[in-house]
Amino acid sequence: MLTSGINFVNFKTSIKIKSLKKKFTSLINENNEIIKSLSKNYKDSYKKNNIIKYKKNLEFRVIGIGGSSLGIQAIYNFLKHKVKNKFIFIDNLISEKKRDKKKKFTNLIISKSGNTIETIVNSNILIKNSDKNIFITENKKNYLHILAKKLKAEVVHHNNYIGGRYSVLSEVGMLPAELMGLKSENFRQLNSLIKNKKFINSLISNVSSTLYFIKKKKFNSVIINYDEKSDNLFKWYQQLVAESLGKNKKGLFPIVSSMPKDNHSVMQLYLDGLQNSFFTFFYVHEKKTEKIKNNLVLPSQKYLKNKDVSKIIFAQKKATENVFKKKNIPFRSFEINKRDEATLGELFCFFLLETILIGKSLNINPYDQPAVELIKKETKKILI
Repeated sequence: MLTSGINFVNFKTSIKIKSLKKKFTSLINENNEIIKSLSKNYKDSYKKNNIIKYKKNLEFRVIGIGGSSLGIQAIYNFLKHKVKNKFIFIDNLISEKKRDKKKKFTNLIISKSGNTIETIVNSNILIKNSDKNIFITENKKNYLHILAKKLKAEVVHHNNYIGGRYSVLSEVGMLPAELMGLKSENFRQLNSLIKNKKFINSLISNVSSTLYFIKKKKFNSVIINYDEKSDNLFKWYQQLVAESLGKNKKGLFPIVSSMPKDNHSVMQLYLDGLQNSFFTFFYVHEKKTEKIKNNLVLPSQKYLKNKDVSKIIFAQKKATENVFKKKNIPFRSFEINKRDEATLGELFCFFLLETILIGKSLNINPYDQPAVELIKKETKKILI
């Protein structure tokens, strides 16, 4: 896989499920707004000309939670070297005073329903009269829509048919990406990917392998992440998998390990503990990283001479994969060659399609989250 930006090694299983190709074709041909948002044919509900005036602003603040924030954070951190301004993310309830009375922010307030309690509370506390505000919410009579009208703020319509965790390539993720100075059209890779046999075969093979692991009672999907700038990508992935598949006493438990530091904590468990997990290795080839100072290298560690940090991390990744092979622990591996919009868009497409296909194969609705809604209702009862 997949394209020139990504080297991919699949799980070493030979399991093939013929019905998956039909499910994939059916999914691509559905009149599905989520699938449409992955393609260049998707029509955003904002006009680029209307947001040009905000691009000059240096500090943006994203007020949202879950899928209304995680995808944007993934974009910002993965592509930070290309971003021209600063973004701050308010993605949990504020318990301490963080109000900066002097700074002028451009706030992006995001909630599909417009009634998300954490977003309402944070907006109430943080928004100042001197701020500029853009609201992304459904075009309905909800709290944030009413507040936006009161503040005479810009309102961008949140597509009614795209839930938060699936919204990264819709206006929810692409409007902030444009404000970062990135090209939204380069993220939407579905048009070319569905013509790419390697991509389709890799996707279907991965779903087949995952269904096989579930059958064998391997329910932990562990990300072994060697790229710090991708931490938020896998927080986004974690929500995507957990919220989409965790239903009807079924699902996968997505776990994210930050490497190489987790070699010194949970790796012993992964290698010698309960064998109920399968793994995804993730690494990004960096061109420029810190280099070892040769004059401070002792003779006993002379193998470190002339090495930069990226080479050391890559060696640790390959070493860990070699040990996994020897122990017959199932894993797949992503190696990223290009850190750009197209590569990240491809990763978003792959993980989204993979999750939806797993859900459909398990007879799970991957688009709802009924149990979470129960907590929202109970919270409201207690507060009333």
